[in-house]
Amino acid sequence: MDIDVYQQYFAAEGCFSGVKRRGASVMLTSSSGGGEIRYTLTVTFFPHEDAEDFRISYDAAFSKVLYEGKGRRAKKREQGLLETLREQADALAVAQHAEIFWDQPLIEARFG
Repeated sequence: MDIDVYQQYFAAEGCFSGVKRRGASVMLTSSSGGGEIRYTLTVTFFPHEDAEDFRISYDAAFSKVLYEGKGRRAKKREQGLLETLREQADALAVAQHAEIFWDQPLIEARFG
């Protein structure tokens, strides 16, 4: 079972497949089953050509498993992961020669 623990869109900068990207979706997803839990950070860069453009293009999606082990969802663990989320997302972005502008959110944060 997958649950988006956190999702928010931000202004961003990058170029993928010859297309400039001006937005980024940042998500923390929990996946559980069989007594195991995994938390994955996903950053997807999208064109965002105007204020209404939120079409997500999956050719510029990057992810990293932040935690994997036995157990189930835990608020304390999720809070700790959220505290380091920006640092982890920045590392993914920098590795792709892109940048997320955290001070320019495009939507309010969603928590699940």
